[in-house]
Amino acid sequence: MKELLYLKDEQLKDLIEKLFVSYRETFSDSKKILDKYSMGLAHQKVIHLLSMYEGISMSELLKKLKVTKQSLNRVIKDLVKLEIIIFKRDDQDTRIKHIFLNDKGKKIFNEIFEIQKKRIYHALLNSSSEEVINFDKVLNKIING
Repeated sequence: MKELLYLKDEQLKDLIEKLFVSYRETFSDSKKILDKYSMGLAHQKVIHLLSMYEGISMSELLKKLKVTKQSLNRVIKDLVKLEIIIFKRDDQDTRIKHIFLNDKGKKIFNEIFEIQKKRIYHALLNSSSEEVINFDKVLNKIING
């Protein structure tokens, strides 16, 4: 692993704070929408993943979220009560349930996405192509450890 001698602890702390604040701001943009449907950030995370991985199984969703089964079940129960998700049994293995957003769920996701997109789009639009490409590469390296 390369030593990044030019990065001091204070600079890394600053970067970590910026990652935190950018996450906080991006997800706080959708608070009004979530409040309207009596949902929170945990619900938003599940809705987002269901929009990205249509028909994901509960076990796959658990792996992606890295949460306990109990905590995911609470959120899933709320989403069922709000009538925004549906389940379909697997054709080969009926023990496996696949989760989908229904039309109402897709509408809620789109409301959230549109408001978040504004912040991200504005930042990317005001960046050079090279900055965007390098930022994406760095984010992927952070994600993949």
